[in-house]
Amino acid sequence: MTQAILVLNAGSSSVKYGVFAAADQSLLAQGLIDRIGSTAEHHADGTTTVLPIAAEAKHAEALAWLTDHLQVRLDDLEIVAAGHRVVHGGQDFTKSAVITPEVIEKIMTLAPLAPAHQPHNLAGIAALKAVWPDIPQVACFDTAFHRTQPRLAQLFAIPRELSDEGVLRYGFHGLSYDYIASQLPEYLGAQSGRVIVLHLGHGASVCGMKDGKSVATSMGFTALDGLMMGKRSGELDPGVIFYLVRDKGMSIEEAEEIVSSKSGLYGVSGGISSDMRDLAASDDPAAAEAIDLFAYRACRQIGSMASALEGVDAIVFTAGIGENAANVRSKILAGCGWLGVTENAQANQSGGPVISTADSVVKALVIPTNEEKVIAEQTAMLI
Repeated sequence: MTQAILVLNAGSSSVKYGVFAAADQSLLAQGLIDRIGSTAEHHADGTTTVLPIAAEAKHAEALAWLTDHLQVRLDDLEIVAAGHRVVHGGQDFTKSAVITPEVIEKIMTLAPLAPAHQPHNLAGIAALKAVWPDIPQVACFDTAFHRTQPRLAQLFAIPRELSDEGVLRYGFHGLSYDYIASQLPEYLGAQSGRVIVLHLGHGASVCGMKDGKSVATSMGFTALDGLMMGKRSGELDPGVIFYLVRDKGMSIEEAEEIVSSKSGLYGVSGGISSDMRDLAASDDPAAAEAIDLFAYRACRQIGSMASALEGVDAIVFTAGIGENAANVRSKILAGCGWLGVTENAQANQSGGPVISTADSVVKALVIPTNEEKVIAEQTAMLI
């Protein structure tokens, strides 16, 4: 039997998985469960199946279905290890780690800093342990890639003792950025220069890179900061939280739910959807405004990254919205003309990879991300 590594990537509303040969990390199988919390769907081998679970079911139910499915689908493979995306590594984890009870305990302590992700990451680890109890499992941290940032990029303007305790800008989506960094030389040469990468999905962020290393990023201490997202507000005046609690009489938990689960595309669209596909298909003006605000906020963050990088050589779009929503890419590029980038409309509609005109000073690219490949490689290295 072929020895294989199983990779789980549990997001806020999805679970991606990949199966890779242990010997060379070549892809053997892959799939995706998305729309978890509404009508969960499984996509694999060109087919889509609605999961036989309640529409409001959460990650635990989706993972239980998935492990049953995988035992049948992978019956000709020997699973020898598993790798997981874990969103927050805090100060303890600057690289991937073999999962032990002590590692689990540390990951759990960081759950309040990534409540939309960390519990799902832990659920994935538990789900695989229940089925394959004897295999090693590896945690690969989204925050690790950003530890190359200079100190000033990590600091908040808060009392020094809080910074010393670890209240810092950690940044997220690091596994995605790690993969994109590995692909940049193919498109931009060995010295890839100053690149702004937009990871646009249900969660969204921007990373400014110099020669493949993180210099600045939009997310901060938690995954709430920065860009407008599916249900998260992104950058927000802290006074809004004080107003909700002090003047609107909300509890901390209620205020947190507002900015983490009822805002973003969902909130601005008036509850139509947090999914860019649904909003693009809607003729409601609120849906159109949500899309416009999403693009506007991305343009503002691009300006911030351009300043941190002291110039821009390329802009890269990746992840679900970045790879598939040509209309969103077009709006963002239109707002970045001052940087010297002009959209090639035909190339953008066809998905690139180069979506800027030949005379653009700044090149625009669409590069599909592959977080699962990075996890598989880091897992293989550790085991």
